[in-house]
Amino acid sequence: MNAETHSSPGLARRVLNNPIARFLVLGFLLVALMAMSGDVQQAFADNPKRVLAHVVSLALAGAALYIGYARLIEQREATELAPSAMARNLAIGILVGSGLYTASVLILMALGIYRIEGLNPVSFLWTATGMAVSSAVFEELLFRGVVFICVERLLGSWVALVVSSLLFGMVHLMNPEGTMEGALFIAVEAGILLAGAYMLTRSLWMSMGFHFSWNYTQSGIFSGIVSGNEPAQGLFKSSISGPDLLTGGSFGLESSVVALVLCTTTGIILVALAAKRGNIVPPIWKRKP
Repeated sequence: MNAETHSSPGLARRVLNNPIARFLVLGFLLVALMAMSGDVQQAFADNPKRVLAHVVSLALAGAALYIGYARLIEQREATELAPSAMARNLAIGILVGSGLYTASVLILMALGIYRIEGLNPVSFLWTATGMAVSSAVFEELLFRGVVFICVERLLGSWVALVVSSLLFGMVHLMNPEGTMEGALFIAVEAGILLAGAYMLTRSLWMSMGFHFSWNYTQSGIFSGIVSGNEPAQGLFKSSISGPDLLTGGSFGLESSVVALVLCTTTGIILVALAAKRGNIVPPIWKRKP
């Protein structure tokens, strides 16, 4: 009886440590927390500071769940969330992400497509914070921390890059103004960019920084539509008028060729640097014992 008692936890741990089980179990738990975060944003939409407080609490719970799964089930440290890598990688991600969106806007301004018509009160800067934190934390834990890593453990980095990018793009079809074109653009431009950040650093902090700053700059600063979601006012009162190929139409700037070129180019550079550093993991059947 004692032998059965001791062997049972070992068997359960081995099952849950399988990449497929990890994908199903950890992925499901993170999706549940992400859904709760979405409910909070809807319930307290008129109180951005309250939304932010709730979202940060849920985000911390999500990170704790991810770290706990790594330690208790996988018997490892979640190095992809190591505090030592947080400050530098997060800062780089925030700077580059906001820079990419601002560069896209400046190009559209030069073409006479995007216009700034005035300023809203500074308090409008709070509006997008909860949304940006939620998407950055939960979507990166899910699509890079779970999907990419699980696929990479079995099929290698290149397949993980393709699968995580496609799933990330397709999930945006569920947004109110989601379009297949927008989903494909996101799969390419954001999928490569965010996965490339993880491949290069083997940390989720840079991809979280990219994700947060793009969404926040888009909505909280320039009052843009985020990936087919409902538009919200940020700091700048703005208008955008031109062909959908350049503006992204009702889906937002992610569906613009301007963002496609800038973000995809940056992502390819990150992936190339990751390959140069030897950070590409081969499929399981090509690895040395």
